[in-house]
Amino acid sequence: MSGDADAPDLSRASGAKRVRESAYGGLFAVCAVLTLLTTVAIFATLLSDAVVFFSEVPVVDFLTGVNWSPNPRGGSLAFGLIPLLVGTLVVTITAAFVAIPIGTLTAIYLSEYATPRVRSILKPLLEVLAGVPTVVYGYFALVYVTPALKATLFPEISTFNALSASLMIGIMTIPMVSSISEDAMSAVPDELRQAGYGLGATKFEVSTGIVVPASISGIASSYILAVSRAIGETMVVVVAMGAQANLPSVRTGLMGIPYVTPGDVLLEPGMTITVAMVQIANGDLVGGSLPYRSMFALGFALFVLTLIMNVISDRIANRYREEY
Repeated sequence: MSGDADAPDLSRASGAKRVRESAYGGLFAVCAVLTLLTTVAIFATLLSDAVVFFSEVPVVDFLTGVNWSPNPRGGSLAFGLIPLLVGTLVVTITAAFVAIPIGTLTAIYLSEYATPRVRSILKPLLEVLAGVPTVVYGYFALVYVTPALKATLFPEISTFNALSASLMIGIMTIPMVSSISEDAMSAVPDELRQAGYGLGATKFEVSTGIVVPASISGIASSYILAVSRAIGETMVVVVAMGAQANLPSVRTGLMGIPYVTPGDVLLEPGMTITVAMVQIANGDLVGGSLPYRSMFALGFALFVLTLIMNVISDRIANRYREEY
């Protein structure tokens, strides 16, 4: 039996090394605190001016109003969130229909089918899309996508429309979905794959029946993050969708049931919450005025909406996270 003298010394060295390690820990703590303080400062700034705004405009009128006109030159003031919320949701949902399936299938290919050499080439090329300035996507949608849609599928489409903006935002968020989902799939242990192959499963069955369910928490998180990015996008919408706070026409169907056609929403101009904020910031409004403070109310609403999406993402990730 070996004595205590033979036991290795696993304690951390003292002196300069201990001081250096403490400095590293302090630096990391300062960075974490700064991140938290920045978030709290943004929230407090938005909330303080939003409270003043809501003291003059009731919250119910803001949340249920169907007209948006913060410019005093345009006549009476109107601060209804509904047309802005409709425009935001239309762009976000349509972009999700583009980014989620394409991004997920791309992630499956990179994780399960591509060779290491192909993956090392395709993944960086795909992530280059995330580095392209968003205004470039907007001008591409205005100059190329809209004329192409007008010449082929939708001759009645407006120059500024929600469809082109949504398509480009969807393409822009594909790298976020594919990269995060591919990382989650690559983290699945190979033992699970080998077990599936040992039971006679094909590569497709292993990919869709074992790898995807095992990495569902990371995949779902990528969806929520991509949707949150689409909600907050500004430049693509400003250039391609226009800046008209419109509500689609409500039509009456059989038995008096109201409905809205997708063409009335996607093929016409619109306005999102972020575009409304940019329009107010670029106007000639006096600081401290009611229209000026409406920008902070919109920012607060967007902050709450994005926060809800992030909370949902965390809950989904924690609920379905697998530990190996």
